Amino acid sequence: MSWQLRCLLTLMRVIARPRLQRVSTPAVARVEFERFARRGFRRPPFLCLIKDAHGLPRITCGAVRPGRILLYLHGGAYIGGSSQSHAGMLARLSRLAAVEVCVPDYPLAPEQPFPAAFEGALGAWEALLAQGYRPRDIILGGDSAGGGLALALLSHLCLRGTPPAALFAMSPWTDLSMKGASLTTNAARDPFLPIERMQELIAYILPSGGDPADPRLSPLFGAFPDCPPVLLHYGETEILFDDSARMAAHLRAEGGAVSETVHPSAPHVWHLFDGWVPESRAALREIAGFVRAHL
Repeated sequence: MSWQLRCLLTLMRVIARPRLQRVSTPAVARVEFERFARRGFRRPPFLCLIKDAHGLPRITCGAVRPGRILLYLHGGAYIGGSSQSHAGMLARLSRLAAVEVCVPDYPLAPEQPFPAAFEGALGAWEALLAQGYRPRDIILGGDSAGGGLALALLSHLCLRGTPPAALFAMSPWTDLSMKGASLTTNAARDPFLPIERMQELIAYILPSGGDPADPRLSPLFGAFPDCPPVLLHYGETEILFDDSARMAAHLRAEGGAVSETVHPSAPHVWHLFDGWVPESRAALREIAGFVRAHL
């Protein structure tokens, strides 16, 4: 473990996790995350963020391959996050993989609860097809809730017979029925996510008491026929450890080729700290290699 990662873990335990334990509303959490992202998530030089004809944010950083694209669904627990909050990490990934990144600002709860986020992700996919991209020209990616959303979209596309070239997910949230054992066993070990706020969060996403095991929300219960290659990154100490580990087992049972990188101590979506923590850059390099290999 680098000294930078050790410092990050300490700051998360002392500052970030206590703040999440007492933040008052989703609106406040959303604003605070965006404010932190502007200062805490480094942006590489030559980052370019524009919106295409369909209003979808596009990120590039340097030369990219034409006719290929990464459709990335940002994290933020379905209540926050944006193309702006994740721009730094995605620009670095764009540079490393030489690929353009489309990162839609999909609808957020509680203002727009389930299934609005899934419909927004599917709408972004359809918009890329309308612009001339073929399914095999697109890689899906995402982190945390966005990683679960990407996997939910993957299930839908596999069932429809139009899967993307591949998918990667960082610390994905795949089971909102909260059945993972690590929610209990890692409750004290996780340096960032507080388990005591999870049920409250799910109530914002499903205010009418819908089924948390719906595959559009919890892809762990989805079907993945003819699944393309999948890469999962997650940490051993995360409360969502089992969300990734069980997802990998489920995809393999469905016949999918799954690669996993499990870090022994890195926090939830440590990739966002590229430029501060060497483990973040190493993880992004691995993902970039996966993207290049499957485009």
